[in-house]
Amino acid sequence: MNHGPDDILLEVRDLHTSFKTDEGLILAVAGVDFVMRHGETLGLVGESGSGKTVAALSIMRLIPEPPGRIFKGRILFEGRDLLRLSEREMRKVRGNRISMIFQEPMTCLNPVVRVGDQIGEAVRLHQGLSATEARSVAVQMLRKVGIPDPDRRAKEFPHQLSGGMRQRVMIGMALACHPRLIIADEPTTALDVTIQAQILELMNDLKEDFQTAVLLITHDLGVIAETAQWVAVMYAGRIVEYADVKTLFSVPSHPYTIGLLESMPSLDGEIPEDRTLRTIPGMVPSLLDLKAGCTFQDRCPTAFDRCRQEEPPLFQTHHGCLSRCWLHGR
Repeated sequence: MNHGPDDILLEVRDLHTSFKTDEGLILAVAGVDFVMRHGETLGLVGESGSGKTVAALSIMRLIPEPPGRIFKGRILFEGRDLLRLSEREMRKVRGNRISMIFQEPMTCLNPVVRVGDQIGEAVRLHQGLSATEARSVAVQMLRKVGIPDPDRRAKEFPHQLSGGMRQRVMIGMALACHPRLIIADEPTTALDVTIQAQILELMNDLKEDFQTAVLLITHDLGVIAETAQWVAVMYAGRIVEYADVKTLFSVPSHPYTIGLLESMPSLDGEIPEDRTLRTIPGMVPSLLDLKAGCTFQDRCPTAFDRCRQEEPPLFQTHHGCLSRCWLHGR
């Protein structure tokens, strides 16, 4: 997608991640490819179960083995293949060069450790600061993410903070070591709409301040429209469309992306008078029992014979995006 080699921060190539279950083998990520440049935001979007979070955890090498296994592909970060690093080398990358913000902070923050100490722990581990220096950095980060009275809040426990404040703590913790990449997994889903907008604005501001790239995982296309420069749409473990954000919203090329856009109100929350709000029929197929051909065939209004026989590759469309659809390969 026209990325210069000097710009590339992260390059994911042909990534495959599977899980053994009692029912059989699930291929949760099946040949995923994408590229990220320094300082940009890539939105990874799709329904629940599409493989977005598994792809992110694969990048962080946090797939539990067993039952999971990354069995094929390359994850090149700053020129190094993360899949070839030892666990000790990978620990130096996590939280330092790559950080992750999770959907629900209460499951990630330690309930019996003060929030300032939790932020300071990462700084002490990766940057070798003293306890006093780490505490000072923690207070600075709490101030940076807009938490009032940061000296006092740093001494509090997670349960003493609101949901929005806990998410700000997570963002402060993720940014404390000035990482080159932040993976944000549904960072606003558990928050009310007003707080969501504040958190997204904060992430955008901090991204500019720290020149950090963001891999934003969400099912909310409205969030993507406001924050991302590039979008990768996932379905059943595969990327089915990859485009710059303007192209994706103006001329979507994959039937699944078109269905997603038609099923959402306009960005101001209103349904335009000239169209009906539609739904995508059916459900995401079980990854245990995928049919031959395109994974979207049973829900696609334009499916034809070839769609039921062969899985399509990613085709370059005349708008310059990539689409996994035989309509573009005729």
